[in-house]
Amino acid sequence: MAQPQTQPGGGALPVDPYRNYHFKLEIAGVTEGHFTAVSGLGIRVKPIRYREGGTGQIIRALPGPTEYSDVTLRYGLTRSRELFDWLMRTIAGDIERRNISIVMLEQNGADEALRWSLLRAWPSEWRGAPLDAIGNHVAIEELTLAYDSLERS
Repeated sequence: MAQPQTQPGGGALPVDPYRNYHFKLEIAGVTEGHFTAVSGLGIRVKPIRYREGGTGQIIRALPGPTEYSDVTLRYGLTRSRELFDWLMRTIAGDIERRNISIVMLEQNGADEALRWSLLRAWPSEWRGAPLDAIGNHVAIEELTLAYDSLERS
């Protein structure tokens, strides 16, 4: 295991946080995709509240069911139909669950720093790119994924 680096005076060097723009997505069966943003990554353990007998007005809480937030992917519109066709298969009843990896990269933009894995994900919502005849922005679509669990490695 690597030891933390120290300053000449003996204290630990500060660690810079990762930059939010150094990431990539790995989706089984998707070879194209210019992903610009990932949002919504989260976990919530819902508390179960109860009043304990004999203690008056004190309300206690126990951990209840775990919920994983839907994740939204934003990507540049291209001729590729891979993500849209995956959604259309879901609509047709052929739910194809895939493992998705969101990979955070080191400052050099190439080496993997950490990874979140969305297990058994499937597309639950799609939003087409806004179109504007006087605009000059990149056309960005959105795909929202539901998934069963999340791992970080």
